[in-house]
Amino acid sequence: MGNSAGLPPIYADKPIELAPAKVITSFPANTFLENLAMPAAGYAYAPDGIIFVTNHEVGKIVRITPDGNQQIHATVEGKVSGLAFTSNGSLVVTGWNADSIPVVFLVANDGAVKTLLTLPDAIFLNGITPLSNTQYLTADSYRGAIWLIDVTKPSGSIWLEHPMLARSSSESVIPAANGLKRFGDFLYVSNTEKMLLLRIPVDSTNKPGEPEIFVEQTNIDDFAFDVEGNLYGATHIYNSVVRIAPDHSTTIIAQAEAGVIGSTAVAFGQTESDRTAIYVVTNGGMFLPPPTGVVPANVVRLEVGKAGYPLV
Repeated sequence: MGNSAGLPPIYADKPIELAPAKVITSFPANTFLENLAMPAAGYAYAPDGIIFVTNHEVGKIVRITPDGNQQIHATVEGKVSGLAFTSNGSLVVTGWNADSIPVVFLVANDGAVKTLLTLPDAIFLNGITPLSNTQYLTADSYRGAIWLIDVTKPSGSIWLEHPMLARSSSESVIPAANGLKRFGDFLYVSNTEKMLLLRIPVDSTNKPGEPEIFVEQTNIDDFAFDVEGNLYGATHIYNSVVRIAPDHSTTIIAQAEAGVIGSTAVAFGQTESDRTAIYVVTNGGMFLPPPTGVVPANVVRLEVGKAGYPLV
């Protein structure tokens, strides 16, 4: 994992087991793909295998077919970060409105956008994941908190605010709490700024317990779990994808050569033909360009051989 930018060599001694990789589609250099979601198989409005991605800085959600065809699904006035599906196939999307106020958008099947919630007490809403059929958790990367979003009321409230979710300094521009996914009775959260992977117990009423460190010295943006509890994480400025096993050990499964420079998020395929594949979105190195300069942003398919863990 050589790098010329003076990054801490946190993956230098990790084993490498490269997964078969294929670039599905590319976007022009300086495109910031931030997150992705795939509908469960059988949604009438979205043919199987469709990938939805957020083009962060231009406020666009793009539909991508399995053969790489791109189509604008929705455009918001502002910026978009995380996205997740509702039970009826709409998308819940975090971001900012045109006035730079944090908001949660709801994007209908036909691409129509409405502002579900405006959250002026939030700072930087990022990754989002279902907690139940109607409730979602979203990381606030600068407040050091996780918000609970109820899409039916609709309402937003702090689920957990904690120093372990926060930046080490309010001067830091690197996101703290960033990606989050549930596995079993725990919510896992990446604190990118502190290079921590955390886990938070979730009780039978979906209330949080005390966060604990699961892995130190790891640079995870967003991530996904397989059914066995392996976590697949995008390492962003480390230009790779790693697998973190339940025993906390890390293996590198994709490097820059696979097209994952500036990897930001990971999601599992949902159809019979790709349920053991993960899809990775990138920004081509916009935060920390490789020696070649910023490269096109990609959507990359990695075959990992295990099925994804259900999000709800």
